Amino acid sequence: QIARNAVDYVPVKPPSFTGVEAIGVVDAVGAGVTGFAVGDAAVTVRFPGGYREANIGPAENFARVPAPSREWLALASTGVAALLALEHIGAVQDGETVAISAAAGGLGHFLVQLAILRGCHVIAVCGGPKKAAFVKSLGAHRVIDYRSEDVAAVLAAEYPRGIDVAIDTVSGTIFDAFLANMARHGRLVVAGAATDLEGRPELILAPRIVHAIYYKGVSVRGFMNGLLTEFWPAARARVFGLYESGHLAITFDEIGFHRLEGVYDAVERLLSGQSMGKVVVEIAPPPSGVNKGVDDD
Repeated sequence: QIARNAVDYVPVKPPSFTGVEAIGVVDAVGAGVTGFAVGDAAVTVRFPGGYREANIGPAENFARVPAPSREWLALASTGVAALLALEHIGAVQDGETVAISAAAGGLGHFLVQLAILRGCHVIAVCGGPKKAAFVKSLGAHRVIDYRSEDVAAVLAAEYPRGIDVAIDTVSGTIFDAFLANMARHGRLVVAGAATDLEGRPELILAPRIVHAIYYKGVSVRGFMNGLLTEFWPAARARVFGLYESGHLAITFDEIGFHRLEGVYDAVERLLSGQSMGKVVVEIAPPPSGVNKGVDDD
């Protein structure tokens, strides 16, 4: 959506590259480059143009991973983002009450698990019974289906002390509900605005937003993963370790997409609100003889 200039506050002029997150196998290494060898699995970082069959760029734009499989792509990108949003920006503490919107999505399902690992009480907001069952299976303590329940009313009735950390990627009425029900010194992390990407942006209607922040000492904090690159290596190591030890699971959307032609359909699927977990496109299979690692396909 950003690449096709659909977001007014992020102007893009063609020609431009689309896609960011990509994983593959090193085909060639430039003179003087260390840390990479032909045949290594590598994931992109700080690099535009993920939607192509081959990428070339400075070595610092890539990181080595154990295998060129979608699991390591999801961990190195979305897993890292979830950890930093929760701990670095949200400053979560063990045992706090955490609310997460779009909890069945790629970012959301990582956030639910990471918060549970910190001993937090997790409130997961999602849409529809299928997604509700999914996030419940991840261990969420209270699942709010916004299609059948009033999020603000549920939070007010069941959590009178308020929410310590809320991570919102939706905006609109979900943002309103979270802000109105924050605890004293609560942290509301804005990690996206999905309603804007649908072309039908919802207005934030909460009255006197400044008062809601001021009287409770609440902070509203922006999370942009690309501004936290210095924290990525340590975060990658942590989420990789959690996955390898069996403490962090990865779910991929039930529909698979393939080749460059599949990119459009994958983006439409992501924006449809129907996907669960991480949406990926296999643009090209790895070379023969390369270990793909664990893959659900």
